[in-house]
Order: sequence, then C-alpha cells, then structure tokens
Amino acid sequence: MLKTISGFALLLLLPLTAAAQLDPLSKKAPTNNPVTQPTLSPGTVELLVLDSKFSDETAKGGGKVFSSWFADDALTLNNGKQPTYGKANIAASANWNPSEYELKWQPLGAQMGPSGDMGFTWGHYDGHGKDKNGAEVVLSGRYITVWKKINGQWKVALDASANEPADAGECCRLPKP
Repeated sequence: MLKTISGFALLLLLPLTAAAQLDPLSKKAPTNNPVTQPTLSPGTVELLVLDSKFSDETAKGGGKVFSSWFADDALTLNNGKQPTYGKANIAASANWNPSEYELKWQPLGAQMGPSGDMGFTWGHYDGHGKDKNGAEVVLSGRYITVWKKINGQWKVALDASANEPADAGECCRLPKP
C-alpha cells in the first residue's frame, strides 16, 4: 500500500516539477528564439521584436524616448513607487538622460492575444547610474509590458517592474549554527 501511495504521489508531482523547470520568469529561463523554438507564433515574434526595439531606442534616447512609446492612458507600476497614470505624467517622471542613466532590458517571452491587437512581453531589466555622491547604482529586476494596437500602431498600455528576487539557493538555505 505504501509503495502505491508513493508512486501515486510521484505522478502527481511530475507536472509540478516540469512546470517549475519551464517557468518563463525564472532567472535561468532560455531566451525565446524562433530558430530554436519554431512554435512561436508570428504575433509572439512581432511582440518580441517590438520590445527589443523599445529597449534599444530607450538605451540610446533615455527617458524622453522611453515615454514616447506609451499610450495616452497608459499606467506604470514600479517597485516601491506610486502608480503613474497617463503618458504626460509618465513623461514627466521619465526625465533621465542616457549619458547619466542607462536602462536596458531583454525580453524573455511574449504572448499575443487572440484578436492580434493586444499582448504582453516580459523579461529582465538592468539600470545603471550614479547617486548624488557619484557612487555606482545598479537596479536589476523583472518586468512585464502590456501592448495594445491603437490606430495600427503598437503602444505600451502598462509597464510594471519589480526588483530581482534572491537566488533560489539563497532563500532556501538553512542558517548556519
């Protein structure tokens, strides 16, 4: 009887183990690549390319370019900060120069909605700058960007980010005596 229960419990845990290994938000998740993963839909590929372009242009142009990608009614949710609603408010808060602060991100995944006019991307970001004393400041975390098509043009509807979590090995380690 015990062997049957153990075997049954193992069968129940297999999908959870497989899902944990395929977690697209895990730090070690593979980058989506249409050559190595040919099952990516054309819409997913379109969003991945769009998000990469958004990152590249922001790295070159700073906050002014960053905010230009947003819809008029967009929302940003950033770790430890109040929500910012509306493109004008987002632009007012995104006033960094790329020579003083560099923000880059790498999309790790995307999903297109069934209608083809809305979807989301997610991935990892890094920000590099200096504090008021000239000391190096590095921000690192995860993000999700919700995209919507307005009059045939893709715009950011929601951009949210959170600090990078501790490594799994660090969070689960027992204290040393």
